[in-house]
Amino acid sequence: MISNIVTPLLVMTGLGLFFGVVLAYALKILKIEVNPTVFKILSKLPGSNCGACGKAGCAGFAEALKNKEAMLSACLVSNDEARRSIAEILGVEFNPKIRTTAVSLCNGGKNAKDKYAYNGIKSCKAASLVFGGQKECGFGCLGFGDCARVCPFGAIKMTSGGLPEVDAAKCTACGNCVRACPKNLFELIPIERKYYVKCSSMDTGNIVIKACKSGCIACMKCEKVCPVGAIKVESNLSRINYLKCQDMGKCFEVCPTKVIARR
Repeated sequence: MISNIVTPLLVMTGLGLFFGVVLAYALKILKIEVNPTVFKILSKLPGSNCGACGKAGCAGFAEALKNKEAMLSACLVSNDEARRSIAEILGVEFNPKIRTTAVSLCNGGKNAKDKYAYNGIKSCKAASLVFGGQKECGFGCLGFGDCARVCPFGAIKMTSGGLPEVDAAKCTACGNCVRACPKNLFELIPIERKYYVKCSSMDTGNIVIKACKSGCIACMKCEKVCPVGAIKVESNLSRINYLKCQDMGKCFEVCPTKVIARR
């Protein structure tokens, strides 16, 4: 009876030792040496592996930087301190970048009418394939949170109003939300700017009013009141020039549909 238990145990132990020795030897023979420069670069990268740089994670980006196959600016997540350190490692000039944050360019959500009841996959991308989505406004947010799911930093959450909300303190401007939104409703703006237009509709005012309670109606009040000419209405939509904008807030005060938002 005892031998029936001991023998299998001895066999399994022996096999374990044998395969352990073989694996250790294989690792020694096949060991891949990490280039010291790549290792130094990698230690300065955020390690989020978000893929915004276009490479297979931070390790792939570090390798590409060493081989001069990528620009340091391609990493949208690293802060200036990290980029400065990497520039020193690579022996290249460091150029600080303007920090940006993502904003959602739709104020519709539950304020926008539905043209039909959508019962498919709860995904904006999937819903957009069915007649452009369930919203009466062809430019509006579909509200299924693809943007929140792809954000690796938890900077986006869906509100009770059916719209995404960006936490600028967490946002690294990686651009995943920009790429994920089938309606192109995300934009990266300078983080020091307070105001942005929370609408993307280029329909005429009368059509907008029928589809949404809070869309841009191209009334041009914002354009007329801006003392520095930083906001213009083009193709029925108000647009802010952030190179001119001085955050005076006049446009925010006069907008009748409240699509000019303040962060």
